[in-house]
Amino acid sequence: MTALALIDGNSFYCSCERVFDPKLERRPVIVLSNNDGCAVARTAEAKALGIGMGAPFFKIKDICRSGNVAVFSSNYALYGDMSRRMNQVYQGFSPDIEIYSIDESFLDVEHLPIKDRTAWASDLRSTTRQWTGIPCCVGIGPTKTLAKLANKAAKKLAGGVLDLSEERIRAEVMATFPIADVWGIGPASQEKLRHLGIEYAGQVRDMDPKLARQLMTVVGERIIHELNGRQAIALEAVAPQRKGCAVTRSFGERVTQKIQMEQAVAGYATRLGEKLRRHNLATDHVTVFMHTSQFSKDDPQRSVSMTVDIPEATNDTLSLIKAARRAVDALWQDGFRYSKAGIITQDLVPPAQSQRALFDAMDHERAAKVMAAMDKANRRWGRATVVPAATMGGAKKPQTFTTKFEMRSPRFTTRWAELPMCR
Repeated sequence: MTALALIDGNSFYCSCERVFDPKLERRPVIVLSNNDGCAVARTAEAKALGIGMGAPFFKIKDICRSGNVAVFSSNYALYGDMSRRMNQVYQGFSPDIEIYSIDESFLDVEHLPIKDRTAWASDLRSTTRQWTGIPCCVGIGPTKTLAKLANKAAKKLAGGVLDLSEERIRAEVMATFPIADVWGIGPASQEKLRHLGIEYAGQVRDMDPKLARQLMTVVGERIIHELNGRQAIALEAVAPQRKGCAVTRSFGERVTQKIQMEQAVAGYATRLGEKLRRHNLATDHVTVFMHTSQFSKDDPQRSVSMTVDIPEATNDTLSLIKAARRAVDALWQDGFRYSKAGIITQDLVPPAQSQRALFDAMDHERAAKVMAAMDKANRRWGRATVVPAATMGGAKKPQTFTTKFEMRSPRFTTRWAELPMCR
């Protein structure tokens, strides 16, 4: 029988902050979303104070003050690097790993020469904590859904490990496991199931797969099979090719001038080009969107988008900027205070497989050399060392239009100037 393990970092963002400040170990900690908007990570101590997931920061400021809560802006550079270090640890325990998200990874346990999976999982958990400082939980099951369920249930156990390989143990756990915590069952599906008197995972497992498909589409049918120990979602040890890519940002301050929006979108197109080249992919269209804030009741509301075709698939930054600025020209209207914009693309293909244009063909060799030189300089001396002039707008530095990170901790592991110092 297939056996998969899911390991994840507990309150991952908060745990990353605690690694570099031991004084936070028993103190409530929360991490905020972009622009310091909402709580997106909370320690158990913060949850006990009544701070909910997604709670707007302006509504919980008093709780944070009275509860001595440590509040941090998102530090994605730190979290991404800590995630990479954790996965390096996992590779010493299993050669087949699927990185599911920044804090979760599936490991193939079936083909490992181990007799006691619980002991193996405990060793994985303790080694990860020792080498990275991040506390984890491990769930083991014959399918991804059961591994996720085991992981969730393991968070309530002192050892932080649960193996659901045995049918008897699975039945005991699922008998009281709420449907809201079953992977793949969203709020709409939960409502439908409750109308049928279904509250727990064990009841979902016993459903007719055809009925599950009617209520929750093919996803529901897969959940039934997975809860019964029949694998319907395979392990993806090799990451699938990207189908799409997006660069979106909320502005730290409202954008009210067209030139500002052009500079912002040019910056996003530059970042998009970097991502496409890193994955050796190209696109023949981009969609640009911009909108005002729905929370600004006194400001007029506007949300618009436009897709611009490119003669042939490319990852050349200058071509992407040209297409993106065409969209801004068509979409822009004065009199609005824009809070967010972005650039999105789909149906990505490897450059070698893209069809060449009959007319207005690009000079691919020249473009590739220019982009390679720019990428090399930015890798060596830091991002945005060399950028297209369109992102500058006549200024001496690129116009970043970044989100607010007023409470961000240092990027301890990726910036020489921000390395932790012993005092």
